[in-house]
Amino acid sequence: MDRDFLRRLPVRAMRCGSLLLCLACAPAQAGTQTLAYETQALTVDGERRTARVPRGYRLEWLAGMDSPRMLAFAANGDLFAGSKSGKVYRLPPPYKKPEVLVELGDYPHSVAFRPGEILIARTDGVYRAPYRPGQSKISPEALTLLAALPAGGGHDSRTAGVGPDGRVYASLGIQRNCSDQYLGAGYPFDERRGGVLVLREGAGKASWEPYASGLRNPVGFDWHPQTGALYASNNGPDHLGYDRPPEYFSKLDAGSFHGMPWFQFDGKQVKRDDCVASSPPRPINQVMLPAATFPSRNAPLGMAFVPKGAMDARLEFDAAVALHGSWGTQPGGGFIGRPSTRRPPKLVAVRFQNGQAVRVDDLVTGFQLPDGERWARPAGVAFGPDGALYFSSDSDANGLFRLKRLR
Repeated sequence: MDRDFLRRLPVRAMRCGSLLLCLACAPAQAGTQTLAYETQALTVDGERRTARVPRGYRLEWLAGMDSPRMLAFAANGDLFAGSKSGKVYRLPPPYKKPEVLVELGDYPHSVAFRPGEILIARTDGVYRAPYRPGQSKISPEALTLLAALPAGGGHDSRTAGVGPDGRVYASLGIQRNCSDQYLGAGYPFDERRGGVLVLREGAGKASWEPYASGLRNPVGFDWHPQTGALYASNNGPDHLGYDRPPEYFSKLDAGSFHGMPWFQFDGKQVKRDDCVASSPPRPINQVMLPAATFPSRNAPLGMAFVPKGAMDARLEFDAAVALHGSWGTQPGGGFIGRPSTRRPPKLVAVRFQNGQAVRVDDLVTGFQLPDGERWARPAGVAFGPDGALYFSSDSDANGLFRLKRLR
């Protein structure tokens, strides 16, 4: 679907439980199957907890780690996790005994693989090292810089992934709510932030090219298994209060512009945000609307599409998204309100029909207690060779969970 056609379609809003989905695509089709839920008790790090999961599934606590973030499986089935602690973890099946693959500075947030090498995204760039399946250690000295990224404080996580085209992609956010930063001409290297980049390699050199711009903090991204389209989660700004703007789940086209920080989508239309005084690099009619939204202050992080054969047939080709839950409280969105008013962390599914987003459903909820205390905050998401959904929690319960279908 081309971007101009997408912009001409009317935007609708559909209420789905506690989530608001805003569509700029075809109407929902009746074939998408709904989920039923049940309450399940489990022991997490020695504490008895209760969660709501889809009927026919079981949530398991597998292992503790120190602030794990994005997850990735190697071809041999080993699971890897970046972390805020500086450790890159390797977990061989059955994923219950984490090993430290390497310990680094500069926030090794995510891991990806190419034949014969491992890629580690740190704040200042994507690094690589020779790697063979099953290898349990790598030396910090084995890592070399593949391509530098703008560093600096504020939204310092970097996510790397290898696309279906074999190219390396990386996401990074702007520093604050309204930082005048953009992936495009006219901005110095350190200010080229806020979107997804793709790496051009050749003749011994590697350089980043903008792929999609105007995203405040895109953390997770993945390619739809049927259409090959790239989608990303995106954290919206905090300066507009508790209820605005919604968080984005966006389809990214090559060259697409998503507006931030100059423009915000309020759930109905795109509006100019006067928090940044500079002239927008592109006009308002070039802002691509999100494929779906979540309520504001949810802090969506990792995401992954359900591959064929994973989970069950109802969820094939849907997107699982980790909603981290931000610190914003009612009524104004600041720190000083009651913790019980914060958006609860959860896992959700963006439901797809014929390659288009049609609805958002809960997957796993219950991570926040009535008083606002949280016992887990989902961060990274990945599907294992066993078809189960694995996700990390980087605070409260620090470690790895698995949502597994009961057969």
